[in-house]
Amino acid sequence: MSEPSLWRHADFLRLWTGQTVSRLGSVVTRTALPLVALLALGAGPREMAYLVISGSAGVLLVGLVAGAWVDRLRRRPLLIWTDVIRAALLFSIPAAYVIGALRIEQLYAVAFLEACLASLFNAAYPAYVPSLIGTDRLVEGNSKLATSSSIAEIGGPGLAGTLVQIGGAPFAILVDAFSFVVSAVSLAIIRSPEPLRPARDTTSRIGREIVEGLRAVRNHAIVFPLALRSVLGHVSGSFYAVLYSLYLLQDLHLDPFLLGVVISAGGVGSLVGSVFASRAIRALGIGPAIIWMALAASALGVLTPLAQGPVAVATLMVFLPQLIGDGLQTIEGVAEISLVQGLIPDRILGRANATLEVVSHGIGYPIGALVAAAVAEQIGVRGAIAVGWAGMAASILFVVLSPVPRVRTAAEWRTEPQAV
Repeated sequence: MSEPSLWRHADFLRLWTGQTVSRLGSVVTRTALPLVALLALGAGPREMAYLVISGSAGVLLVGLVAGAWVDRLRRRPLLIWTDVIRAALLFSIPAAYVIGALRIEQLYAVAFLEACLASLFNAAYPAYVPSLIGTDRLVEGNSKLATSSSIAEIGGPGLAGTLVQIGGAPFAILVDAFSFVVSAVSLAIIRSPEPLRPARDTTSRIGREIVEGLRAVRNHAIVFPLALRSVLGHVSGSFYAVLYSLYLLQDLHLDPFLLGVVISAGGVGSLVGSVFASRAIRALGIGPAIIWMALAASALGVLTPLAQGPVAVATLMVFLPQLIGDGLQTIEGVAEISLVQGLIPDRILGRANATLEVVSHGIGYPIGALVAAAVAEQIGVRGAIAVGWAGMAASILFVVLSPVPRVRTAAEWRTEPQAV
């Protein structure tokens, strides 16, 4: 008999509700924090770059250590305390603004510390979910949790803009601060006890445990190709993060309203993809789903660097990759995280998650941003967007040429002799 939907799982609903609110708040801050620097402190390009680097530095410096901590300690208390401390950090911005003490250095510090805590949270969170719902329900759970992100991406930017318009950028940050409080409470009221962490050698040094996590990824026949694709994908994807808005506004001559419509379409597509992710993965198998979703999204994505002609035509050419492509990428993302959670043993899952986070967001993303700016200066914004698309398409080869296409389910692969 099939198990009841996770929508009837009270503790999962508590987790889902808290994360939906928290992710909405985080999207608001992602939009509002740069506006605080620009509008409240008069920051220039150099200060804005330092703000981005502060966040990436937090991921890079703390990520691997965070993974080791996650595997040493119970995960739920870590999640709760990281939310509480992040709430306090964000409350400090409007508080300093009110008393006239807000400085750009405080924004750097908040961005850095928030990224450090987010690294800890992002390592613990995927490691905690299997203990709450079981490994056999990971695809369904991750699909529903992906819905949280999609809802946030649809409503967050508009909410941020409205809040900045009404109350000013510093006070928009309050939404994210309160959202972390909601997330902490939702985690605290979960009733299912978290399994005790297995006994470990207390004399083991944290450096040795970090190396064990790196080796777990490097030596795994499935996870390592996914990591390689993630690195190249984030290097290439950062071209879009740096240049996409500039490309649509200056090269394609879309107005800000159409820019907002196109970007919001990505959130709508992700929402639809999260709804159908479980069915698609069951129908195709988890490995083939990763391959086919990536290939289809890449095929649609070529429309973006090719976009030209009248504004209506150009808008349609960038609209379709956002609406459909983001939905396909959401299904791919659900399959990938479910596969990693199903294959990596629980005792090192936190370190494996941290390794994947560091190599993608801590290393790949900032390197790609610097390269994107240099490439755009040499061959123009459209050319740089094309390079970004080509890199993302090429990254699929890492998984196509690996055992990933043969993986129907994580449980079946674990019984295969070639699994590590």
